[in-house]
Amino acid sequence: MSVLLDIDLGEIEGEPEALYACAHLANVACGGHAGDRASIERARELAVAHGTRLGAHPSYPDRAGFGRRAMTMPVETLAASVRAQCELFASVSAAGHVKMHGALYHAIDRDESLALAVLTACRDVLGTIDVLGPPDGATAIAARALGMPFLREGFADRGMRADGSLIPRGEPGALVEDALVAARQAETLARSGRFDVLCVHGDGANAARIARAVRDTLDR
Repeated sequence: MSVLLDIDLGEIEGEPEALYACAHLANVACGGHAGDRASIERARELAVAHGTRLGAHPSYPDRAGFGRRAMTMPVETLAASVRAQCELFASVSAAGHVKMHGALYHAIDRDESLALAVLTACRDVLGTIDVLGPPDGATAIAARALGMPFLREGFADRGMRADGSLIPRGEPGALVEDALVAARQAETLARSGRFDVLCVHGDGANAARIARAVRDTLDR
């Protein structure tokens, strides 16, 4: 089975168009950690031009921390924020998939009730679309309980520990910044049979080179 490349996009000024040409799936920020109507519209135009499937990329409502800080808030408040982000996305484009961003991605994977609340908010707005997340956690369980197809995601541009978990950002080795290293890691992950999609982060300084190297590897 083919393993696809997904890229987190719509997050920064001057984002290279080449990233959309490399991505099979584009996860587009929709107002929580980054993004607005104009950036979603640009993403839609580039996705159409390059045949890239567009999806929503909600997060904690934390633009100051770029959605990478865990936040404590009532589940209903968080679900309402995610719903609003999905509504913004849906007002511009249909979504083929949804993936949480940053700290929220990890938070829902540890807590099935939180995952159910967040994914229900997504489903109510975007429909029964694919959910991207870690292979074996609460995200997968909640998605399947809601009848949403699930795609197991790995990371080509993040360092991993021996147990397969990601090295936390801020620690040495957390980011893979060499395109050749990322491509080798992508090949290893793809051949493992554990993943349906592999992610590259579009906000990295070397993102375009990494994305091209990973896409070429997956195509081969």
